[in-house]
Amino acid sequence: MQWRSLVLGLLLLRLGLQALLALLPALAPGLCLRRRFPFPFPLPPAALGPPAATAGSSHWGSLLRRGGGGGGAAGGDEYERRYSGAFPPQLRARLRDAARGMFVFGYDSYMRHAFPRDELDPLHCRGRGPDHDPSNLNINDVLGNYSLTLIDALDTLAVMGNSSEFQKAVKLVIDTVSFDKDSTVQVFEATIRVLGSLLSAHIIITDTKQPFGDMTIKDYDNELLHMAHDLAVRLLPAFENTKTGIPYPRVNLKKGVPPDSNNETCTAGAGSLLVEFGILSRLLGDSTFEWVARRAVKALWNLRSNNTGLLGNVVNIQTGHWVGKQSGLGAGSDSFYEYLLKSYILFGEKEDLDMFNDAYRNIQNHLRRGREACNEGEGDPPLYVNVNMFTGQLMNTWIDSLQAFFPGLQVLIGDVEDAICLHAFYYAIWKRYGALPERYNWQLQAPDVPFYPLRPELVESTYLLYQATKNPFYLHVGMDILQSLEKYTKAKCGYATLHHVVEKTKEDRMESFFLSETCKYLYLLFDEENPLHKSGNKYMFTTEGHIVSVDERFRNSLWQDILPGEEDSAEKIKPNELKAVNFSSNCNRVPDERRYLLPLKSNYMRQIDRMVGLI
Repeated sequence: MQWRSLVLGLLLLRLGLQALLALLPALAPGLCLRRRFPFPFPLPPAALGPPAATAGSSHWGSLLRRGGGGGGAAGGDEYERRYSGAFPPQLRARLRDAARGMFVFGYDSYMRHAFPRDELDPLHCRGRGPDHDPSNLNINDVLGNYSLTLIDALDTLAVMGNSSEFQKAVKLVIDTVSFDKDSTVQVFEATIRVLGSLLSAHIIITDTKQPFGDMTIKDYDNELLHMAHDLAVRLLPAFENTKTGIPYPRVNLKKGVPPDSNNETCTAGAGSLLVEFGILSRLLGDSTFEWVARRAVKALWNLRSNNTGLLGNVVNIQTGHWVGKQSGLGAGSDSFYEYLLKSYILFGEKEDLDMFNDAYRNIQNHLRRGREACNEGEGDPPLYVNVNMFTGQLMNTWIDSLQAFFPGLQVLIGDVEDAICLHAFYYAIWKRYGALPERYNWQLQAPDVPFYPLRPELVESTYLLYQATKNPFYLHVGMDILQSLEKYTKAKCGYATLHHVVEKTKEDRMESFFLSETCKYLYLLFDEENPLHKSGNKYMFTTEGHIVSVDERFRNSLWQDILPGEEDSAEKIKPNELKAVNFSSNCNRVPDERRYLLPLKSNYMRQIDRMVGLI
């Protein structure tokens, strides 16, 4: 009898321990049992267990249905343990400093080893400029022999409060950079990277409030504005001799449009010039630049499908014929939609908002797949796919990393719930590879194009979602991204493109947007007290991450004098009617009692992780 009592006692003890273990996750917040990460970075994803082998599936939804939408209690608890709870201020401050250190290492390496050339080769510690091979568009579209990386990084120096280096860099640009070069560059890249940065730095220097510290330049005589004007004049030939008003994709800075120039251009490249050209026109009082950019936008808009309202991604500038009929949110299309909204925010022209609203409605109707609501209901998680512009039929089963900007754009218009869900999809891909492959096949659950050139889009959306919700989940996401960049992309003299996100091999290139965008958004994510976040300061980011102030001087329209008759129909928006420009005061935040809940239910997060083969 005694041994039976002993066995029964042990059995009851075991059942009691199992019950206690089951209750621990629910009790953890009160017992301070949250998982803690040693600074500077959390445990690598591998420490949580290797991801499951990629499953072959004819459709990503079959994987989700196999696992079910509900997930399990253990899965939900795992996400809550990792991501829920307050984010210690000390850790946040250290991550802010780590993001600043990442920028400083990249910037100092460029100045030491590459300046005055355009880019840094971080593996061989040397500079890179155009090679003048007409077939090498990946290099020569961007590099113009005008110290690209230095120019592109100017306002990041200001945002980080480094007044001495900002002033030094501005003087260096004024003294050494010239656009009188025999360089053929892409109009879009020169506009967003160079023209936009010159205008942003000029606005910072001449701001009477000087919110970032003393960024004034002694005896400054609007030199950066004059340089921006000079560059824009050299880009204007791209808008000439085109029957549609849509510009040529490339121009030689000294000779104009090359004789053998391509008549085909992408929608984003031709239709994402309005913000920079509009700012320049309104600062100069010369409507020419805004007018040609606005004419190009209207020409593209008028070519949209009568059936779906969608635009393609490649068009012939002479015939208006769509060469590329794919309609999506990634390469070739992305910033076109972004600038419809941002032009409205900056200039207050209601027609820009009307075009954006129509475009967004058509995107929702034809590109969005999955369940209606992000955070409730049955079915597949929402996903935006590539379709035929005329029929709305699926064209392929991949998305590209540039699409990761779209959750941030959705934040700007207040569609935060959908932004949360789409962001979670791209973050799941990042968790699997420690980077975003340039193109990812959601059907095969594998990269189609496996390189990662240090792009900022996921960081940008993470930052904007945090500003909109103040949910510490996004600080955890930023910490993961920072860890991955340090672990996989840091090189001898900077940070390098990943040639293959699975093998983690590197390419010898650090694109300028790493300093102008990726580092900036990471820094701002962790810098709660940055002047950008203070009430009364209203700024907008260009598509290259350059900051421009949203104020009255950009609402004095000049372009109607060239398009008579349109003035009466152009409705204006007043500065105090703008929403979601200053996130610290205008965005709806999560109530305090819900602040530490996951933005996406853990069962749905588990669903999305299955969708990319992470579990």
